[in-house]
Amino acid sequence: MKKKKEKFIIQVESRFEAAHNLRQYYGKPEPLHGHSWKVEVKIESGQLDHESISVDYVRIKKALDQLVKKLDYTYINEVSPFDKMNPSSENIAKWFYENLNKKILLGKGKLAEIILWEGPFNSVTYSK
Repeated sequence: MKKKKEKFIIQVESRFEAAHNLRQYYGKPEPLHGHSWKVEVKIESGQLDHESISVDYVRIKKALDQLVKKLDYTYINEVSPFDKMNPSSENIAKWFYENLNKKILLGKGKLAEIILWEGPFNSVTYSK
């Protein structure tokens, strides 16, 4: 009988407050509005290190909080790269993914997905 491979899913989250408006929303700019955002980072790992840890929460949380700090209490449309691209939830989730998907940060883990909540009821999930 083949042994099933173990998988650990590590989740780290952070929150921020920010305003944005879509530059194009059905042919015209969307009104400026704000949200209480939440970003969830999910990392998969099938291995533990010599301390029986798959991915260091502290390292991931620190990196996530550095990104969140760039958006917290801002008008996202004025923050690079959203000063040139539409600040949709999809683009913001992808930005978090691209900035966190680094081998040095993830160790033996693999970034599985980013879930970005635009308020308490609406979210987008981004993965590759």
